[in-house]
Amino acid sequence: MAIIAQRLPPHVYFVVSAVFHYLGPALAVLLFARVDVLGVAWLRIASAALVFVLWRRPWRLWGQLDRPGRWLLIRWAAVLAVMNSVFYLAIDRLPLGTVAAIEFLPVIALAALAARTRRNTLALVVAVAGVYLLTDVRLVAEPLGLAFAAANAVLFALYIVLGHRVARSPQMSGIDGLGLSMLIAAVIALPVGAWQAVPAFLDPVALAAAAGVGICSSVIPYVSDQLAMARLPRATYSLMVSLLPATATVVGIIVLTQIPALAETIGVVLVVAGVALHQEKQEHTPSDRSDQMPGEEADRAVRLEPG
Repeated sequence: MAIIAQRLPPHVYFVVSAVFHYLGPALAVLLFARVDVLGVAWLRIASAALVFVLWRRPWRLWGQLDRPGRWLLIRWAAVLAVMNSVFYLAIDRLPLGTVAAIEFLPVIALAALAARTRRNTLALVVAVAGVYLLTDVRLVAEPLGLAFAAANAVLFALYIVLGHRVARSPQMSGIDGLGLSMLIAAVIALPVGAWQAVPAFLDPVALAAAAGVGICSSVIPYVSDQLAMARLPRATYSLMVSLLPATATVVGIIVLTQIPALAETIGVVLVVAGVALHQEKQEHTPSDRSDQMPGEEADRAVRLEPG
């Protein structure tokens, strides 16, 4: 399995992440009728943490880390807890594609830091234009929703920065670090979300749906992110995130029947064009890097320099 993971291009993992990044939240929107928003957010985090506990036993990693490594995971856990909560508060008030577009804006700044060619600069300009059309914030009369979306956007940028550090850390497997951070995040979010999640424990359908949301939202995409981040430069990954507003728009159409206007459709096209224009910086990375799979010791012996 590790050999298969190594041979697949990192972009494949990103595409998987892009699809599930908003498929899970779209299903969560349907769940809001049964469970309060913050309750669904906590169930998402807790169910994902349970999957990692059963799969990776991530608590064993804690004793192997030095103080900086532990603080890295604690900071990432805090970001995960708050980001998931404000994201759900935003999509409860705004269309999924709008939240995704706002979420993307700070992320493109990360890619801009490494854009040293005219082609990459043009790619950023085109992608930003597409995001602007997708956002269409002038027609959204929901200031609180926009505030939550803006907070989520900043936290999503932090998620990428900290997630890249975990993926490239010599002390841990990225997936083990993710699992431990998710476990800590469930504890951090417990005081706010657990009480609102109580009705789900009396509703087997809602509880099963919440577990599915957690797997679709926080296990599949975040694991895919770690597999992609371990092999992609941060600037490349950050620009590829510009696909997410387009993905969210498509998911919103299929799952939530949120039909985009013509300007939003043009925005999707521009976002995809921006990604297509982007040209990666050539890097020399070890071909035997397979640190994201269970039982691999190479992930603690090989260190990749951040992109």
